[in-house]
Amino acid sequence: MAASPLSPTEFSSAVTAITAAFGDPTRREIYLFAHGRPEGVTASEVAERFDLHPNVARHHLDKLASGGHLEVSTGRAPGTGGAGRPSKRYRTHGEAVELDLPVRHDDVLVTLLGRALAMLPKAQAEAMAEEVGVEYGRTMAGAMGEAGDVQRSFRTALHAVADALSAHGFAAHAEQHGDELLIVSDHCPFGDAAIEHPVICAVDRGMVRGMLEALYGETTASTESSRATGDAVCVTNVGG
Repeated sequence: MAASPLSPTEFSSAVTAITAAFGDPTRREIYLFAHGRPEGVTASEVAERFDLHPNVARHHLDKLASGGHLEVSTGRAPGTGGAGRPSKRYRTHGEAVELDLPVRHDDVLVTLLGRALAMLPKAQAEAMAEEVGVEYGRTMAGAMGEAGDVQRSFRTALHAVADALSAHGFAAHAEQHGDELLIVSDHCPFGDAAIEHPVICAVDRGMVRGMLEALYGETTASTESSRATGDAVCVTNVGG
């Protein structure tokens, strides 16, 4: 059964989740460029389009292909008349963008959660929301099949957490500012419900804590900024 085409908003969220997981904003534009070319693209075409060295363009394309987001074939571009050596061509899988975790918008349930939490004292509501996030974060880490890896460094674990959050629609990446390590999220899958009930943001913080504790060890997490309260991005400050 063919997948249903995504709405423009879902498509944008899906592409952000796919490409942010690889940690490079250029890859998003390369993916969109390939998506708009049914015949596929070559490394040299991408290099020319984005002013990159061909090896760098090939690296981006191979990363997208290894993640299952592009398929690779060998052939000549249409209109060449069979002249020249065949090139490696990278194509998307069609109109639908498929993720390991489908983009879901459970607006009714999220709104219900927000209103239920709003009935509690703020401190109690935040503690409950964060604990739910911690438990879910541990489950997410378990699904990676890598929890309990004592050799994992804190920074490596942090990048794994950002990738997992991106796959869940947060478009997250890890940053270091001086001695501070941060998870920065450019998108909130909770949407308007988080704006109406900012206490839901404690779930995000809990997910970060839960994953890091499972992948690395005891961790602290605090919210530095939130889209729900008018900031440009959501930032969670973490410490091992």
